[in-house]
Amino acid sequence: MTDILKCVGMKDCQPLITPISASKTTVFNVDLYDDATQYRSLAGALQYLTVTRPDLSFAVNQLCQHMHASIISHWEQLKHVRRYVKGTTTYGLRIRKSLSRELHAISDSDWAGCPEDRKSTSGHAVFLGSNLISWVCKKQRTVARSSTEVEYKALADVCVEVSWIISLLREIGVTGVSTPRLWCYNLGVTYKCANHIFHARTKHVEIDYHFVRDRVANGDIHVNFISTNDQLADIFTKALPGSRFSFLRDKLQVTTLPCA
Repeated sequence: MTDILKCVGMKDCQPLITPISASKTTVFNVDLYDDATQYRSLAGALQYLTVTRPDLSFAVNQLCQHMHASIISHWEQLKHVRRYVKGTTTYGLRIRKSLSRELHAISDSDWAGCPEDRKSTSGHAVFLGSNLISWVCKKQRTVARSSTEVEYKALADVCVEVSWIISLLREIGVTGVSTPRLWCYNLGVTYKCANHIFHARTKHVEIDYHFVRDRVANGDIHVNFISTNDQLADIFTKALPGSRFSFLRDKLQVTTLPCA
């Protein structure tokens, strides 16, 4: 983190409390940034940093979508992220011994959140006991026609991840892991996972629908509703105000770590 700040002369910059602004009044400058190589290098370095800093995932995901043609506003957003990094250089992902072997995951998605192509961003967080062990922030490849469609896609993605983690845990001899519990704040999606009658209304999400529902029917996973206030995956799908961002960051166990 210190190296990232040093290479652009921002070691002593003023820190910020969030990596991306939630303000809707940000001035947008569409002029091309004159040093594309520098932009790509720094965005790539930040992407590497997300390996242990899930709180940076959404902001860095947004920046990396413009590698091919970055504009001055994208560079300003990149500086914003670095100023947040400046204020959190002692932060990292805390992993602690946990007596619980409960596997649970939370998925979320916005709907048509990208103003350029109206594609959605989905994300999920997977916990083993109290520890965050897997997370994703990803822009969906196709434009969704409904919020139900994007939520099903996000749910299907986390279902794949959880299935792989279960397989890995079995392979390395970890026993006593509970049936995974997936949490989703879209109530309609949770109903459809357990009720095949709804299928005719969502034919355009047929593959994801059947994939998730088959695992629910087999008892491989449980899908439950979670309220918006408890939706930890919000941090992977949208820009948030400072207080909400800090709350979710703490829940993901990203906190100040003791010096080695």
